[in-house]
Amino acid sequence: MPVTTSTIIPVVAPVTGQMINLATVSDSVFSRGLLGAGCGFIPQTDQIVAPVAGEVTMIAKTKHALGFKTKNGLEFLLHLGLDTVELVGTPFRLTVKVGDHVAAGQLIAQMDVAAVAAAGKETTVLLTITNAAERVHALLLAASNQVYPAGTVIAGITLNLAANHEVGTIGPPATSTATLANAIIQAVGGPSNIDSVIHCMTRLRFYLKDASLANDVAVARLDGVLEVARASGQYQVVIGSTVAEVYAAMLPQLGVSADDKVADSSDLPPTQTFFGKVWRRLSQFIGVMTAAMFPIISLLAGAGLLKGVLAAIVGFKLLATSSGTYLVLNAVSDAVFYFLPVMLGFTAAKRLGSNPVTLAVVGAVLTYPALVNAAQKASTAQISFFGLPLTLMNYTAAVFPMIVAAWLGKYVERGLKRGLPAYLQGVLLPILEVIFLCGVILIGIGPLTTYLSQGLANGIVALYRLSPAVSGLIIGGVYQVLVIFGLHWGLVPVVINDLATNGHSYLNAIISLTMVAQGGAALAVGLRARQARVRHLSVAAAVAAFCGITEPALYGFNLKYKRLFVAASLASALGGLVAGLLRVNNYALSGSLIGFPAFITPGVGIGPNFYGYLISHYGTLIVALGLALVLSLGQHFQTKSALPAA
Repeated sequence: MPVTTSTIIPVVAPVTGQMINLATVSDSVFSRGLLGAGCGFIPQTDQIVAPVAGEVTMIAKTKHALGFKTKNGLEFLLHLGLDTVELVGTPFRLTVKVGDHVAAGQLIAQMDVAAVAAAGKETTVLLTITNAAERVHALLLAASNQVYPAGTVIAGITLNLAANHEVGTIGPPATSTATLANAIIQAVGGPSNIDSVIHCMTRLRFYLKDASLANDVAVARLDGVLEVARASGQYQVVIGSTVAEVYAAMLPQLGVSADDKVADSSDLPPTQTFFGKVWRRLSQFIGVMTAAMFPIISLLAGAGLLKGVLAAIVGFKLLATSSGTYLVLNAVSDAVFYFLPVMLGFTAAKRLGSNPVTLAVVGAVLTYPALVNAAQKASTAQISFFGLPLTLMNYTAAVFPMIVAAWLGKYVERGLKRGLPAYLQGVLLPILEVIFLCGVILIGIGPLTTYLSQGLANGIVALYRLSPAVSGLIIGGVYQVLVIFGLHWGLVPVVINDLATNGHSYLNAIISLTMVAQGGAALAVGLRARQARVRHLSVAAAVAAFCGITEPALYGFNLKYKRLFVAASLASALGGLVAGLLRVNNYALSGSLIGFPAFITPGVGIGPNFYGYLISHYGTLIVALGLALVLSLGQHFQTKSALPAA
């Protein structure tokens, strides 16, 4: 039967970037054309536009994929990055919803390319015609490996208008989804071997109790299964465009409802062992912290650089601390860290599902000047809150308490909604939530971290008196771990007391090394990153660490890529050992590379102590950088990713 074709339907570039052949994409589901014909783009900007004129028919829960349907019946899938389902929507901001009608080239989303790359995911934007086999007669693509601006016509499609003409099918054949679901369950080891299952746009992602029980050959031979893969601790079964239907048919066979086991890609792989579960929860906690911190990392890095520049200018007596210029610039650099709980409350709440504004207010309460001043006065630090003893501490720059508050806020809000009449919720619910969360932090989390940090400080002081070298090794290795949980504050009074009473602090010299190590590990990202924005941001974070501010490096990169944090901790442990052996001393509340004047011995000048500083600090930098680069070798680097996920 002859094939009748129509006029050419234009398709535009969904993002400014280099267009690539779909066959070169690393994900075989796309490269083999299992989701239809199309192309890919290596993005150079964050703006995503509609590839065609039509209706938005689908938006993934994690915002990483959108579906469109034209008036001619063509169905398009726009996939933002590869494996980005695991980023649970954090890098994406959409300006459309399901049911909207869009014009070709209309702005529909923002994709934080730097955040995707920093998470170790490929940033390639993929565009496919999912019903190409039934509807497309010919797809005419522009030249590959060329850069096209968003909205530029890059393809033309002629339709196959034959009434019943079929060239092929997309996805599984007409096998019963219930039958296919049951067959997959049995082939992966049965219901008892499945801890949980989620799905993305094309594949089922199983977390199995014993992955060795899954029969890859049996699963792959099932009608409706396109491919089997094992990655990221998951057993992945590629289904195609009907994955949601297979998933829905699978849940009741596992004895759960959709409400009991929602497909949430933020879940981490379950495990049977106790230590595995602890590691899973710790990884989840670190993931939340880094996701919450990432939106403000560039601001923290800039503030850290500004603080370092100000310290250098004042040190060289180019600017007086009493001048108006210094006061304003110092306020700019300090405010970012002073009010960090406010910003972190907002970003963490968005990540964890709490009310962002409410959590920002909680952060503001914790940094309220009267409470901060009271915490700095030992005589008034012990107060009561509704008759309960309350130990105040300085929560400026606090991270751990706000993460806990943001996690708890979702459940507090649910409880208050059930307990309060609807007509009172608008007025009372937010303020009651703030009061409750502040009480939990001030009465529970605050004293707990205070006592733990004080105990650690006492133990570290005793250890240093016993052996400077051993204490340098231990303190250097664990100090930044203490920073993550806010337990390092117990050491700050020890350092201040040493400087005030003795005029020097061996402890601060070791702490200084840990800053250099974190910067060295972050610098490794800058050397290996292929995405320009990630490279620039990681270098800025490294420089901030060299200026004494480790948060951008710590939360922006080193915790995200756990091997980098391990490299930094090992390097600072070795540096601490050297500093302890050389008895490197610190003579001011300053450190890292920018604080080198604090290691010049008063009355003596540049001498053995300063040389010890150079050896220990720059040795730590070289070791941290080298270890970070070595630990990232042998990994598969995607076209635009910064580093592989650890």
